[in-house]
Amino acid sequence: MFEMFKGLGQMASLLKNLPKLQEQMGQMQEALAQVSAEGDAGAGMVKARVNGKFEVVALSISEEAMKLNDREMLEDLIRAAVNQAMTRARQAVHEETTKLAANMGLPPGMNLPGMG
Repeated sequence: MFEMFKGLGQMASLLKNLPKLQEQMGQMQEALAQVSAEGDAGAGMVKARVNGKFEVVALSISEEAMKLNDREMLEDLIRAAVNQAMTRARQAVHEETTKLAANMGLPPGMNLPGMG
């Protein structure tokens, strides 16, 4: 019965420090914007880079891939490279938010809105 009140003290403490917490959340969002992850497919024929906001910021297609003149394969390579970059970005964002949340004194496993 008292399990649901377990984290109440922690939450009350966090609420007292709300302005500082909001400032730290802003800093966390800035740090996440700096996250960058890359993916590639077809032995590097297609490369993609994604940021911590999960936006594709770069995509390159090699001359070799263009010369193959195979649209379906190129689409598959692009999809694979972007998906790999997204997976790596998700992992990097998770690691960064876990580290930053711990530094902010937030309980482990607390889901932060807008933080991936």
